[in-house]
Amino acid sequence: MDLYEPFIQNDRQRELLELTGKLADTFSARAERYDREEAFPFENFSDLKKAGYVSLSVPKEYGGEEISLYELVMLQERLATGDAATSLSIGWHLGGIMELTENRPWKKETFKSLCTKVVQDHALINRAATEPATGSPTRGGLPETKAVKTEKGWVLTGRKTFTSMAKALDYSLVSARLGDTEEKGFFLVDHSLDGVLIEETWDTIAMKGTGSDDLVLNDVTLSPGSLVERDSVKPSGQQKELPKAWLLHIPACYIGVAIAARNEAIRFAKVYSPNSLPGPIKEVPEVQRKIGEIELELFKARQILYSVADKWVKDPEKRSTMAAELASVKHIVTNSAFQIVDTAMRIVGARSLFKSNPMQRYYRDVRAGLHNPPMDDMVLSMLAGKALND
Repeated sequence: MDLYEPFIQNDRQRELLELTGKLADTFSARAERYDREEAFPFENFSDLKKAGYVSLSVPKEYGGEEISLYELVMLQERLATGDAATSLSIGWHLGGIMELTENRPWKKETFKSLCTKVVQDHALINRAATEPATGSPTRGGLPETKAVKTEKGWVLTGRKTFTSMAKALDYSLVSARLGDTEEKGFFLVDHSLDGVLIEETWDTIAMKGTGSDDLVLNDVTLSPGSLVERDSVKPSGQQKELPKAWLLHIPACYIGVAIAARNEAIRFAKVYSPNSLPGPIKEVPEVQRKIGEIELELFKARQILYSVADKWVKDPEKRSTMAAELASVKHIVTNSAFQIVDTAMRIVGARSLFKSNPMQRYYRDVRAGLHNPPMDDMVLSMLAGKALND
């Protein structure tokens, strides 16, 4: 049975899934080479642009498809079955635009201009908020990147780490401290400006293709309008922002990796027939038990992922109360994905550790999901606090 059939709600989703499936299958054929060469998958991004994938979350009024969170989850999961690094990378782009589309925090002209560049020029954008000293922005902490106000605008100086797609980005949304205040803002930075540099620091065994190098900003001169968001400390009792539901692209990516590992384990079980057995290992009860465990874990994780995404779409009045649910989804799904890949490797056995076997790549990549936000300890702390304060 098609793994996606139970989740498809209409013809539009079916068409988008078919488009994504073709891209994923193409990327799958390239994945080992990119991983082995530790190279950024420029060819994959060229295909994403040609297919119009980069503009899927752009509002319809500006020429995009304006996909829903539910559709984002479905498409990103499918794309990750082909190449996880490409899926995670483009997920930051699509999700970031989705957030801007839903909340509209920018001036209309500025947002329209960016959307036009994405649709017409296939521009890529990502938020650059992580720094060596502060770590993940989800932990809090004021950026060390600093924006100094001048008569003509701003001068931006600092360094950002974990900047996915760094070499392919056209724009970054850079968080910075505003002068000597306790306020931070986000600046829309064109990567073609003087002083914007990419330093190749991405030396990792997992998700190699995200190319999450350092973004270095050396006295970058920006116009006054480049400050597109301000984030001052909110007084007690002031309404909080909506939770960042678009971050569900993260668990969607990692369960996509798990699906790829599941498919490989099932394929192997059907064809591998040692001479000690009368037929392939799919007939062995222990192998069947492990496949059953995989199917059960996959069912659990995907039901949770899709149901919460669907709730976000269909019950917008409940969004402000969904932070704990969204964080729980990330925790459950990424941990389930890790467990599924581990079990799949036990079916394949020692062959899963060969460099030529995709299993070892799935294992390295899925492990990275535990370090994407929100981290497990933060989720558990949030849930405990919610329970104790009810």
